[in-house]
Amino acid sequence: MATLTINCPSCQYKFEPGDAFMKDFELQARQKMAAEWQKLKAEVDKDKQSIQQQKELLQKQQEEQEQQVQQRLQVEKQKLQQELQNSIRKSVQSDFENQLKMLEQSCSDNEKKLKEARQKELEFLQKEQQLKNREAELELDLQKQLIVEREKLSHEIREVENQKFQQQEQEFKLKLAEKEKQLEDQKKLADEMRRKAEQGSMQLQGEVQELMLEEILRSVFPFDNIIPVGKGVRGADCMQVVCNPFGQQCGKIIYESKRTKDFSNDWIDKLKADMRSQGADIAVIVTHAFPKDMERFGEKDGVYVCSFTEVRSLATVLRTSILKVFALTKTQENKGDKMHMLYDYLTSNEFAEQWKAIREGFMSMRMSIQKERDAMEKLWKSREKQLEKVMLNAAHIRGSIEGIAGADAVNLSLVEETDTLLLG
Repeated sequence: MATLTINCPSCQYKFEPGDAFMKDFELQARQKMAAEWQKLKAEVDKDKQSIQQQKELLQKQQEEQEQQVQQRLQVEKQKLQQELQNSIRKSVQSDFENQLKMLEQSCSDNEKKLKEARQKELEFLQKEQQLKNREAELELDLQKQLIVEREKLSHEIREVENQKFQQQEQEFKLKLAEKEKQLEDQKKLADEMRRKAEQGSMQLQGEVQELMLEEILRSVFPFDNIIPVGKGVRGADCMQVVCNPFGQQCGKIIYESKRTKDFSNDWIDKLKADMRSQGADIAVIVTHAFPKDMERFGEKDGVYVCSFTEVRSLATVLRTSILKVFALTKTQENKGDKMHMLYDYLTSNEFAEQWKAIREGFMSMRMSIQKERDAMEKLWKSREKQLEKVMLNAAHIRGSIEGIAGADAVNLSLVEETDTLLLG
């Protein structure tokens, strides 16, 4: 497919319109993403500043607590030394033990405070790590979102360019066909073309569209017969005889081509009459102007209405439905004979032998499962007897020990009291 290019009127530089659209969309997307990134970065910087302040405050409090603990330890140590010296003179044994307990209690309290300070520092480090992880996740999500938006914009731009290119290509083909038709008619009938030029080119455009429609149907459906209707003959413009790959005729579709500014409801009644007279199954109007209550292709009063660009897809869907209906109708033919053939097969020796083989396989599988079940039940019964023997001996030992030491002395129960699975 050729790429559409545009020449700059000033410098005659050739460029593709998709590049300009892509740059504009990409610039807008980058500006939008940059604004969101700055906003997220500001929030992260704010959180970092708050965490740094909390860290400094916590470190300062920790240092103050350590100083206070050291001072208290020094004071307590001096005090204890003085008291110990005095108490040794009075009562060495009793006072020494009391002071030692007080010192151990003081050391224990100090250790708890140090543990609390270390726990706070650990929590602060965890919060800082979580913040770093969150910042990395935000950056990764931003990159992913940027990639998705870029792909989405690229896809939209490609679709717009394809639609514009298809529309321009279709218009170019129509105009080219019109020109060729005009040249051919000028060579053959110069006077007739002069009269048509005075009346307008509506009839000529209609004939060109009819030829284009027939060409499209022949190229898309090579197995079908496309029958054009001659000029001046009453009826639709062309008829499509749908055939399956075996060459069987499955149905008919008639087409009416219109290329006017306004849609007329009389077209529908006329085409329905032509459909009945020609024995067709479906009728389609290909027009540039739609009815007032329709914006796109659809069905109106039993007739399908579509534009010239939609006729290829609509014809494919209608042809598929005709083939399915024809195949379904064929399956209902000779239904009685098929039932007799089915009955003969079900009562034949071939079917009986096949079913016998299936039954033998089923019985063999069933006997194998039953043998496995019997073996497992035998094993379960053996283990159950062993378990009962163990529990009975354990109960005897438990009764003997409880008779000697008491019921609450030793817990020798093998199972919980709430476990009813092994208690019977």
